[in-house]
Amino acid sequence: MSDQHRPPSGRDQTPSGPGEPPDAPPTPEHAGAGDLGRRLAHRRRELGLTREDAAARAGMAPDYLRYLEESPGASPGTNVLLRLADVLRTTVTEFTGASAGRPPGRGEAAAHPAFRELSVRECRALLASHGVGRLAVSTVSGPVVVPVNYSVVDGALVFRTAPGTTPALAVGNRVAFEVDRVDEALSEGWSVLVRGHARAVTDPGSVRRLGERARSGPWAGGEREMWVRVDPVEITGRRITV
Repeated sequence: MSDQHRPPSGRDQTPSGPGEPPDAPPTPEHAGAGDLGRRLAHRRRELGLTREDAAARAGMAPDYLRYLEESPGASPGTNVLLRLADVLRTTVTEFTGASAGRPPGRGEAAAHPAFRELSVRECRALLASHGVGRLAVSTVSGPVVVPVNYSVVDGALVFRTAPGTTPALAVGNRVAFEVDRVDEALSEGWSVLVRGHARAVTDPGSVRRLGERARSGPWAGGEREMWVRVDPVEITGRRITV
């Protein structure tokens, strides 16, 4: 590791122990500068861990974990990544972004998974915690499913799009909307399905309110000022655990 990539003196590098392979920089397919730190910090916050808690469980100084999360040039060794992956209940592959282009669900199923239906209250809580879902709409060429960034406002799903786009075809129709989460490391996951009626939001006051309260804008960018609201008629969900 070059001097400019080395953390300041006193931060734990955690050298390899007897019988362990020496620490080595990530392989070329790993994430670009800064991606690793963002993924570490995001996963830690997902689990509700402070930096101090995560560092203590991984056997490193909190300042070193801060360096990994905030320094674009951080290049920790394999042993450090393995310990962090264990503490944060994920995999090195997820941390380094090597699986970013792959669809979820490639991991092995657990030996004895537990399957249960989610209550409407649980489904609503999961919907409110997410930001990207799959919208199913009917088109002249048949059903189509597209991803959209959404928010939950006053119990309804809302998103922005542009007239003439596929998501805009939802307006005036009954649609399905699905959100899920797959944890490859733990062979766990959940999914929530919403069926409801979609309508365009045109009232200026309502549009202003959505602009103030919706937390997720379209990743696609561009001029997407058409608000669509999906009022749920039926909400169901399932969870698989080990």
